[in-house]
Amino acid sequence: MTETQDSLRGCLAPAKLNLFLHITGRRADGYHNLQTVFQLLDWGDTLHFKRRNDGRITRTTAVEGVSAEQDLTVRAATLLKQHTGTQEGVEIDIEKRLPMGAGLGGGSSDAATTLLALNRLWKLHLTRDELQSLALKLGADVPFFVFGKNAFAEGVGEALEAVQLPPRHFLVVTPQVHVPTAAVFCEKSLTRDTKPCTIAVFLAQQATQKGWPESFGQNDMQAVVAEKYAEVAQVLRWFDQNVECVVPARMTGSGASVFAAFSSRAEAEAAQAKLPESWRSAVTSSLDTHPLFAFAA
Repeated sequence: MTETQDSLRGCLAPAKLNLFLHITGRRADGYHNLQTVFQLLDWGDTLHFKRRNDGRITRTTAVEGVSAEQDLTVRAATLLKQHTGTQEGVEIDIEKRLPMGAGLGGGSSDAATTLLALNRLWKLHLTRDELQSLALKLGADVPFFVFGKNAFAEGVGEALEAVQLPPRHFLVVTPQVHVPTAAVFCEKSLTRDTKPCTIAVFLAQQATQKGWPESFGQNDMQAVVAEKYAEVAQVLRWFDQNVECVVPARMTGSGASVFAAFSSRAEAEAAQAKLPESWRSAVTSSLDTHPLFAFAA
């Protein structure tokens, strides 16, 4: 990343994985109570920000299927401007790498990176707690990226507690299918009564599993998505049949991406080399903190 008085360039908006995802109940407002562990990755979209003196907020690059008005980066910048009353403006340029509808948090991470970057660029000096409160208005996953550390999450994903996770390397495979999160939550066959656990239980099992947190629990959405989307089921079968993993491959979020964890990058790359050539994939490594963590107190 490069920083000048009027610009921030090369800001990583990192992807996330859900190492497990439990749905523990349905709330009166229709939302679901969740428990998960979020893992940051060193792979994601790259955003560039240039200050404008006319107060306008513009997106200078096209994103397929997403208008500027709908874009979470524009919405985040607008929300921040309205909340603080600043007269500043910004041009936002997005290098999109993360596929949409993949469970990797791409749009949410872009929004959080925008909040953090503009907090710095516009010299707003908002605290992390203030930014997280704003982030929740943009989406359930956005507060995690502002929080900026790997976390045990509860509620709709906004109640966060930092956890230390071991270094890992991941092979992430994304089928050519868009999985709408809201539709998955509405499926009648979705399990919504997984018994709640505690962070202490998660950490204790991680210790007994020789430091493989990916072995904990399950993704309650996986069976539903695999039943509905044959492409996701195909990727899960491929991992079972072609790759020896300490922990079986698992879907992240509401899909469609599937990931497997490895102790070395070479192992992840060796597995990637076996994939059908037409499949989208990435080898990536774990992050402990968000690259822009220092941009909020």
